[in-house]
Amino acid sequence: MSLLLFSATSQAGIFNTKHNLGSTGLNAASTYSGTREICVFCHTPHGASGEAAAPIWNRNLDPTGFATYDQMGTTTLDAGVEPVGSVSLACLSCHDGTQAMDAVLNEPGSGRDVPGFSRGLWSGQAAPVEGRIGPPDVVTNLGKDLTNDHPIGIQYAGGGYSLSNPAGPGYDKDFHPARSEIMGTSRVWWVDSIAPMPGGTGTFERTDMKLYTRVATRGAYAGEPQPYVECASCHDPHVDYNPTFLRIDPVGSQVCLTCHNK
Repeated sequence: MSLLLFSATSQAGIFNTKHNLGSTGLNAASTYSGTREICVFCHTPHGASGEAAAPIWNRNLDPTGFATYDQMGTTTLDAGVEPVGSVSLACLSCHDGTQAMDAVLNEPGSGRDVPGFSRGLWSGQAAPVEGRIGPPDVVTNLGKDLTNDHPIGIQYAGGGYSLSNPAGPGYDKDFHPARSEIMGTSRVWWVDSIAPMPGGTGTFERTDMKLYTRVATRGAYAGEPQPYVECASCHDPHVDYNPTFLRIDPVGSQVCLTCHNK
């Protein structure tokens, strides 16, 4: 029942946003709207990518060729940055500008070629300009140079949080502390929102800043699961209550100030 409720809630949130790429959405006049389905552009119940951290992901992933923030050479960066991966790689399979929006593993319905879906424009290879979500160098088409974007795959608060040290370092006053708890068999981390969801439970809410667990390859806790900032830390692709799918209302820099203590 809870899974069905989540699915219905997600679909309702996506329906009136730019993430509805089907013929019922805001993009209905575009050439990739040959279906009334909504979820198929990202998810498939069968034959999904086995490499994606996102569930039942329906798109090809390409982890190569990214330039990340640590390559800027800034001297103030005190956290380890991992190669682009985790849930961010799934986001970038649409937003790196290299694939068309209908370049999915399984097309709607039969999973085979569906007349009107591709419209003859895109074959799953590198997309022409018309196939991308916006022109190059805009937020919807980030490209593979991420050096001018907020770091992703970066340890939260400079590192120090880990499975053996879940409460974190306790001394980096530039960041608000991350909270954590065991959910199922794994420990998860998040940062409480400045403006919590009404009726919140005190545990993780969708309006909190979500952190994603990855195994660190550097630092004092290398080899241990640690919390990282990823694309979906700030953005929830299934909601429509804030601009650009932000988890938190950006008024007054609330998104930034949820993590950064300034």
